[in-house]
Amino acid sequence: MDVKVDAVSTWESLFRAQVSVMRTLAAEFPDADISFNEYDVLFTLSQQPARSLRLRDLNRHVLLTQPSVSRLVDRLASRGYVEKLPDATDRRGTDIRLTESGFEIFRRVAVSHMASITKRVGCALSDEELAQLAQLCEKLRASGE
Repeated sequence: MDVKVDAVSTWESLFRAQVSVMRTLAAEFPDADISFNEYDVLFTLSQQPARSLRLRDLNRHVLLTQPSVSRLVDRLASRGYVEKLPDATDRRGTDIRLTESGFEIFRRVAVSHMASITKRVGCALSDEELAQLAQLCEKLRASGE
């Protein structure tokens, strides 16, 4: 029973820390041109080979519901930050590709956003603690796949 209680209290602590950090980062988000969630999509695409993902795979990487991601992608496409293309291997699917314009705005915003993350997270933890936290988070994420 102690293990489950420890797991629950640990989860509560992790969840509350995550919410606190996310609220701070959202409040300090540095750009009026794109939202925090739009940045998340641009960041996710920037990390992919050819800066492209199927829409259904993009949905798995971001913290929004599928209809919200679709609407957000439509907004980004209307501003020229992403392109929606038919999947070359399965015409039923849609690929979302980061454009040069989208990559440029992502990079500009990322510099300020990284400074905010460093201030909020990097200054609160030592280098060793940061490495340990990253390792633990990866372990938790992998256990859910």
